[in-house]
Amino acid sequence: MIRKCLFPVAGYGTRFLPATKSMPKEMLPIVNKPLVQYGVEEATAAGLNNVTFVTGRGKRAIADHFDISYELEHQISGSSKEKYLEGIRHLIDHVNFSFTRQNNMLGLGHAILTGEPLIGDEAFGVVLADDLCFGEDDGVMAQMVKLYNQFRCTIVAIEEVPEDEVHKYGVIKGESMMEGLFRVTDMVEKPSKEDAPSNLAIIGRYILTPDIFDKIRNTPPGRNGEVQITDAIMQQAKEGCVLAYKFKGKRFDCGSVDGFVDATNFCYKNIYKDPTES
Repeated sequence: MIRKCLFPVAGYGTRFLPATKSMPKEMLPIVNKPLVQYGVEEATAAGLNNVTFVTGRGKRAIADHFDISYELEHQISGSSKEKYLEGIRHLIDHVNFSFTRQNNMLGLGHAILTGEPLIGDEAFGVVLADDLCFGEDDGVMAQMVKLYNQFRCTIVAIEEVPEDEVHKYGVIKGESMMEGLFRVTDMVEKPSKEDAPSNLAIIGRYILTPDIFDKIRNTPPGRNGEVQITDAIMQQAKEGCVLAYKFKGKRFDCGSVDGFVDATNFCYKNIYKDPTES
């Protein structure tokens, strides 16, 4: 049973400067809720109630968000505005949060390895908050947990992307097992259009088995000295089985300005409801 989910949140968010100069990009609001809260809600809806953050310098606001603000709650106590805090208070009351710090920005693989002491020897989810996902029925992580319970191996979420955008992603090649599910035979990190094995791109949802930590330790740094998680997962695929799952739902790349605006418009039209009007 998967209980834990890791959130790598140490990045600088340079595409949103100057807003992210002193504010974590994960705290940017999609309408009235920080981006990272959507990810935590998705994880907990999948039963992952132990949430670990791998943070960095200037990220204290994330820990503060998932904590009680006594002064604020005292000020709005008894008013209609209390309803605005119901969602975050539910998370605070029902989720175990832990934090560790990535001292050097050495890639996603290194960030995940930094979280090993808090994850331990068990399978776990990984959510990249930049990718805001909404499942058709179940959330994306809940869909993946169901698959893990059946296959008991590492699973990466994928979606089809335009061929002229494959250079932005890790891309898989795989053997189809059933509709929407592939056994990975190759993975390439940010390939050119000509070198891409497919247009099936890995997005920011993973379920990883605990042997990934040793794989990361034995993965040499690549470009810019960064340890790529795709290299470590590919080693798992060579030695065992890794699945790629074409999830059912919608994804917004909130690491880009265009994706962030699209996500905001979508949430405002389809999800947001002023709790004081209910």
